[in-house]
Amino acid sequence: MAAKLEIYPMQEVQRKPVGKPLILTCRPTVPDPALVTDLQWKDNLNNTILPKPLNYDPMYDSKGNRKPVTGRNQPPMYTETLPGESLALMISSLSVEMGGKYYCTASYANTDMMETSVIIKTYVAITWTNAPENQYPILGEDYVVKCEVKADPNPTIDWLRNGDPIRTGEKYVVQTHGLLIRDVQETDDGIYTCRAAVIETGELLERTIRVEVYIRPLITVLPTALEAIEGKPFAANCTAIGKPVPEISWIKDSDQTNVATADRFQVNPQTGLLTVNSINQNDYGMYTCIAKNAAGVVDQKTKLNVLVRPSVYELYNVTGVSNKEVAITCRAKGRPAPAITFRRWGTENEYSAGVQDDDERITLDQFFDEEQGESTGTLRIARSRRTDDGLYQCIARNKGDTAFKTGHITVEFPPDFTQMKELPPVFSWDQRKANLSCLAMGIPNATIEWRWNGRNIKDLYDINLVIVGSGPRSDLIVHPIARQYYSAYKCIATNIHGSAEHDMQLKEAHVPDFVSAAVPKQLTATTITFDIRGPPTELGLPILAFSVQYKEAFNPDWSTALNRSWSPDSPYIVEGLRPQTMYNFRFAARNQVGLGNWGVNQQQSTPRRSAPEEPKPLHNPVQNDKEEPVVVSPYSDHFELRWSVPADNGEPIDRYQIKYCPGVKMAGTWHELENQCNTVEVVETTSYEMSQLSGNTYYRIELKAHNAIGYSSPASIIMKTTRGIDVIQVAERQVLSSAAIVGIAVGGVLLLLFIVDLLCCMTVHMGVMATMCRKAKRSPSEIDDEAKLGSGQLVKEPPPSPLPLPPPVKLGGSPMTSPLDEKEPLRTPTGSIKQNSTIEFDGRFVHSRSGEIIGKNSAV
Repeated sequence: MAAKLEIYPMQEVQRKPVGKPLILTCRPTVPDPALVTDLQWKDNLNNTILPKPLNYDPMYDSKGNRKPVTGRNQPPMYTETLPGESLALMISSLSVEMGGKYYCTASYANTDMMETSVIIKTYVAITWTNAPENQYPILGEDYVVKCEVKADPNPTIDWLRNGDPIRTGEKYVVQTHGLLIRDVQETDDGIYTCRAAVIETGELLERTIRVEVYIRPLITVLPTALEAIEGKPFAANCTAIGKPVPEISWIKDSDQTNVATADRFQVNPQTGLLTVNSINQNDYGMYTCIAKNAAGVVDQKTKLNVLVRPSVYELYNVTGVSNKEVAITCRAKGRPAPAITFRRWGTENEYSAGVQDDDERITLDQFFDEEQGESTGTLRIARSRRTDDGLYQCIARNKGDTAFKTGHITVEFPPDFTQMKELPPVFSWDQRKANLSCLAMGIPNATIEWRWNGRNIKDLYDINLVIVGSGPRSDLIVHPIARQYYSAYKCIATNIHGSAEHDMQLKEAHVPDFVSAAVPKQLTATTITFDIRGPPTELGLPILAFSVQYKEAFNPDWSTALNRSWSPDSPYIVEGLRPQTMYNFRFAARNQVGLGNWGVNQQQSTPRRSAPEEPKPLHNPVQNDKEEPVVVSPYSDHFELRWSVPADNGEPIDRYQIKYCPGVKMAGTWHELENQCNTVEVVETTSYEMSQLSGNTYYRIELKAHNAIGYSSPASIIMKTTRGIDVIQVAERQVLSSAAIVGIAVGGVLLLLFIVDLLCCMTVHMGVMATMCRKAKRSPSEIDDEAKLGSGQLVKEPPPSPLPLPPPVKLGGSPMTSPLDEKEPLRTPTGSIKQNSTIEFDGRFVHSRSGEIIGKNSAV
């Protein structure tokens, strides 16, 4: 193997950028590396390149001490021995002057000289000299997006916007040092890419520049004049737009100070809101609002006027006489001079200047003195009336505020008794003392005297006539120990403007007359409801109660009769009676005097025991137009049915039956889903909670009361549940035609018949299927015998028919009567049949029909 040297990288010409580090490695390729000596590098000037000093470079500091070798003061070029007997040429930063031919030399076995070389060519790499990554053009102006680049050889430049190439045109012009954008708009925001390329070196470099269009500030809201009220807080807005958001400040022109530095002023630099804790007159003047951002500065001026709030300094109470003029005057001051008006206390309507449209008697006069800042308002009332008496509020108003002060107009008038005209007579009885009160209205207050039979009562000195008070109220206490005191009395009121008289009557009261009528209105086995018409009454003594005495007709002694009383506005019901019993009744009325005489004697019998009355559900249905009333449940899955206890008609109620069925409404007709009906019975309660209901579903509910006689007629309501989260609407599930519903019902009935017949066949060996099975097993001779029996011989009792099915439901929403209703006789434990009775009442007698008991022990 021939001895030689190799330089790595192995290119003979090394093209490297200026300013970058470089390493070239010289490696001997010889049979015996130990025989290589004097391995060294020579630079482009043929000077031997020395190794880097171990600790210090030949430079000294200011005190004569050697400097340590660092990255900044190490030699620009040096050699360094590498493992494998290689020698590296280290260039920390390549410069243009370092370009040229470099040699690597060595001796082998002290006889052979080895040499190799490499040429280093330098170039200047692409360098951005003025290409900020964020640039901000201003709206409406031309702008050059800066991109200055340095390279050797010279680079070529092109541009991209949001990844798309840019060509020179009306909008963009590619220039040497940037991209010109004409008439910048907000749509020019985006990411621009400045791309530099050197064809000779193949170098390509991109610079991403974010362009954000700025907008010069513009003040959009600032009135030309502002008004503030002395002593009150104040706020004003100076609103500006721009990009970025402008910073706003306020300057007072008179002293060119920023108001934000004052104690009473606060400025929000973002919103431009100026607030002042309390305005004083010195704050008057011109102010400048300045809006500033990175795109520019703008300012605008406004004037602040300080208003002085009004104050009322004169308002006196006045007194006038009815039918004469009365005037009240109010004076106030402020800036500007306030406008003055009046209004009656307690109303919102103010009087307008001049004669009033709704009352020509009233005139409002106004006077303004702007120079002095004072105003006067006078309210004049011609031909004053008593109704004009009262409080009047003076209102002084300007731009700054509103001031109020209240005065009183007193209208004097002669006495009268207007408040006593509708009073009823005064009654007394059993020598009870009576109070005759006399109240006279008048200003000034009237004095009162009493007269009886034309004479002043004070002059009579009668101890049975006592006067309490002399006006404006006076009471005459009368002790009527004799009939002469039941008489007319006169009250006379007098003041400086006149007098008035009022007659009062003291009457003797009596107990009420006979009751006019008491007619039975409703009968049950244990109760009677009467319609009572009372006797005529005197004004002032109303009927307080009606009383009844009643006893069984066979008892002649009224002292043992039972009593009951009612207030006049309550139902007149006698309870606790015995069924099928004749009673005697008599009635009387009561007032404050006492109980009147008994009258309207009559006899009345109670009906026989029967089923209870129909219970009344305690729910208020909602009536829609052309719709059946519906009770709306507040819940989607349950409903509490409540009812009042009905009359039991002689037998105590032992239970209630409740049946509820869901249904749908199609073509205006209710359809109950009979197969989903539920029937329950409850005892000792007047409420029942139906649970596990479907949301947004209609239910028909029937309620019946039961006693030992039977069930009452059913009370029926339609109830609708609300829409819940888990609503499954019955209407949606049952959107079927009427024919389909009938078909489903018939199919269900047939299926039920089949199941019942199958059960009868399996348990008691009866029914259609059992008969068919027996016929299939019988011989022809048995069939012939049966035919013979059918022709005239005795036939065994046929097997019982299947159990009756539940009654169908009418499509109209009302259920068919059940086997326990009126159409089905009620069988007693002895086997007899009891039919329900009906009761008719013609005002005198009770007629009972079909009440017989028919059974095996009867005579029928």
